[in-house]
Amino acid sequence: MSSALETRNPLPLGQSDFRALRDEKCVYVDKTALMFDLCRGCRKVFVTRPRRFGKSLLVSTFEALFKYGLRDFHGLAIEKLWTDKTYAVVRLDFSLVRDFSEPGEFASNFHALLRNRFATAGFQYDARKKRHPLMGQLSAWFGTLHEKSLVLLIDEYDAPLTASIGNRALFDAACSAMRAFFQVLEANGRRLRFCFMTGITRFREMSSICELRQFEDLSLDPALSTLLGFTGEEVEEYFGRYLREAAEVRNVGKDELLEKLREYYEGYSFDLSAAESDSRTRRGVFSPWPLLNFFLYPEQGFEHYWCETGGQPAVLKRFLADHDCGKPAQFDAPHVLSMDQLGEAGISEEREVEALLFQAGYLTIRKVRSDGFAVLGYPNREVALYMADLYADELLEGRPIEGPADPLLSEIMATGNLDEVVRGFNQAVGAIDQDWHPIDDEATCCTYLQVLLMGAEKLPKVGNHSTPDSICLEAEAGARRWVFEIKFTRKSSDAQKRLEEAAMQISARRYSMAYSGKKILRAALVFSGEERRFAAWKSVVEEP
Repeated sequence: MSSALETRNPLPLGQSDFRALRDEKCVYVDKTALMFDLCRGCRKVFVTRPRRFGKSLLVSTFEALFKYGLRDFHGLAIEKLWTDKTYAVVRLDFSLVRDFSEPGEFASNFHALLRNRFATAGFQYDARKKRHPLMGQLSAWFGTLHEKSLVLLIDEYDAPLTASIGNRALFDAACSAMRAFFQVLEANGRRLRFCFMTGITRFREMSSICELRQFEDLSLDPALSTLLGFTGEEVEEYFGRYLREAAEVRNVGKDELLEKLREYYEGYSFDLSAAESDSRTRRGVFSPWPLLNFFLYPEQGFEHYWCETGGQPAVLKRFLADHDCGKPAQFDAPHVLSMDQLGEAGISEEREVEALLFQAGYLTIRKVRSDGFAVLGYPNREVALYMADLYADELLEGRPIEGPADPLLSEIMATGNLDEVVRGFNQAVGAIDQDWHPIDDEATCCTYLQVLLMGAEKLPKVGNHSTPDSICLEAEAGARRWVFEIKFTRKSSDAQKRLEEAAMQISARRYSMAYSGKKILRAALVFSGEERRFAAWKSVVEEP
């Protein structure tokens, strides 16, 4: 059991330097046994993970291991496993060259980075040899090295590509310059003891380059599914004291708090074999950043720490706005991708944009079907709420749902009657420009309400359930759980008929047994396409 259970070791929040983390006696979740398995052979390995998942810390840990041996690894699992010598190590951080506005600017900055970093291992660039550019000189220098004598670590390889995703000329320029470097690595692979590269996204435009295929992509390897991120067991072992103290602050039991943390911050799956199991029992891993922030500020509750500070870059947000999967009606739509599509994201094809969302951490693997296709969904409530907020902004375009003196819709749902709730719903959909975002079926109506309740009203527990003949929206507000059976009619004259259909369908279901801790309120609603509002509604009392 970790000493972190008995002492309040500092949280490693924002600390990506392994040596500093150890010197400061921060809590360190020991992943070194997995690291040992990864680097026992002479390999070129590529692993992607979302932002703020500890990739830079992992790179720093590899650097310390290969450069200084076991100096900083006392008490860790690898201390009993590692018998290798030390090596010259070159560490490249491509995020240092992600800011550029002209195609030639990236090449210039990228070459400067290579010159400076490889100089630490003995490379000397001769500017006088104009007939022998940098890549030629670098390749010649590699040829002077002994076999298996150099360790190369590449962090945030895709940062320049993500930064230029909205400008194809800049994107292609970055690809071209990086391609020349990977050609050097391919030609001199025998000189490398180990090469590890990480980033957020594997772009199809780069993966089509044969030189990049020299790397083993282990991003979805079951053996490495927990290499980055924390399992629930690790949270209990290494952060036990923080968990207990946070439970006291929140005035809940430790187990109850852990389940709440799982709901908000866990759920990331990077294991295709585990994804085949029952989704009800599959847990996945925690995103470290929001979990550590929660432990630091438990009194603030379950904030959107990852999304707000480490999530989607602004350029990616702008890019997604031009694709269908970034439209509000797609908020709760299923995402099904083949294994080939899942492993590589692109900047042109629609389905590849969904892969981009997966690799960026906004979607995760929920299950793998027998035909080999992966079903994707939001990993946890933090991400779902954040995405709902983005979609709500697009629907409302800055318009408020309520007037200055009106109560919040969430407050009405917590204390008001059905007439008041429907009045609030109509006020909400009335704030939508329905010429731009038309409501022309039950699914769209339900999805828009879900987006507005989660994104604009900040109701964390809202979901919809669809069958071939039924659309149902469920939402918790205060001590209540509302269940709405929603129907759509183009003509208001048909509203009453559709209302009776909805009432009969909701009467056939029994909700109180499933949610005994909440007061269940059931209602049938009919949205009129003609009036662009809910035109009919009624409460449905469940019979004993």
